[in-house]
Amino acid sequence: MLERLAPKEWYERLWKIPVNNLVKNGIRGVIVDLDNTLVPWRTELADASSNLHNWLTKLKEAGLDICIVSNGGSSRVKRFADALDVKYVAGIPKPRRTPFKLAMAKMGTSPEETAVVGDQLFTDVLGGNRCGLYTILVSPQGKKEFVTTKLVRLIEKRVKTRLEARGLFPTRKGDVE
Repeated sequence: MLERLAPKEWYERLWKIPVNNLVKNGIRGVIVDLDNTLVPWRTELADASSNLHNWLTKLKEAGLDICIVSNGGSSRVKRFADALDVKYVAGIPKPRRTPFKLAMAKMGTSPEETAVVGDQLFTDVLGGNRCGLYTILVSPQGKKEFVTTKLVRLIEKRVKTRLEARGLFPTRKGDVE
């Protein structure tokens, strides 16, 4: 079970993920989490980093499809997806397989062609691994989080330690900001 919580890669921020590496690995679609992955929790797109916009542009220029998958409310997720001109799936709890399968259907990709990028082991990484996706963990963008997420972070920290002890956790890539 512990192996299902191990991401394939770990970056400080999602825009540190090299787009050319995704393409070389046969990735055609990228599922991304919204809060603390694309933007800090409860942040609006107008406040998003220019690094985010540049990275998404590179994905699109490389021919990769993008789908936001979020546990959050669909109106906010739709607003982001529309503004970024990407697909979305919202309101279906991760780590269930359903939101990942719906995202792949929208992008027309198979599990072998799909990467998932998120900031949480128990939602993004576990859900992606359960579906056979290429999982990439990013460090959370902000310290503000939903109260239950803060509690889960304490458990995540212990799980990361156990994964590292077994050689199952990748070395973080990208500079700490």
